[in-house]
Amino acid sequence: MNLSMNHLSGRIPTKIGKLRMLESLDLSMNELSGPIPESLSSLNFLSRLNLSFNNLSGKISQGNQLQTLNDPSIYEGNSLPCGSPLLTKCSEDETKPTVAPNGGNRVAGKYGRGIESFSFYISMTAGFIVGFWGVCGTLIIKTSWRQAYFRSFDNLKEKVVVFVMIKFVHLLRKVKSERS
Repeated sequence: MNLSMNHLSGRIPTKIGKLRMLESLDLSMNELSGPIPESLSSLNFLSRLNLSFNNLSGKISQGNQLQTLNDPSIYEGNSLPCGSPLLTKCSEDETKPTVAPNGGNRVAGKYGRGIESFSFYISMTAGFIVGFWGVCGTLIIKTSWRQAYFRSFDNLKEKVVVFVMIKFVHLLRKVKSERS
């Protein structure tokens, strides 16, 4: 939807997020003012957004699809918006805890990382150890399982070789019959 350069004034409707299938929104070079609606973050199919050269203000929502639209030129020409992807920080960001998009609590640190990233790495490490040693440890300890495992690879290799040879011979016969 391209509504640029139409001298539109007023606010962007707060219910704009109900246009769920919207893929592109260009409201640039108008006379729009007020906050950028948080409902923009519910536009899951939005791949292009341009809100430049208006009089928009307030915090830029950081949810769902808006996280992928991280080009600061989207908000160029607006003097009052703040937050990511702009360099202008919102004053409330530095003092208040924020709520993560998935609903969990996250205290915004200096680099935006909190307890979530630590627990993610712990879980990933534990999962790797259990998964890797669950398979490899079993193969090391149980001789019969190890033999069956490698025997299945040998059988698979033989089937692939036979399949490739049959196709190759079939192709050679076809080429030979076309030449004669």
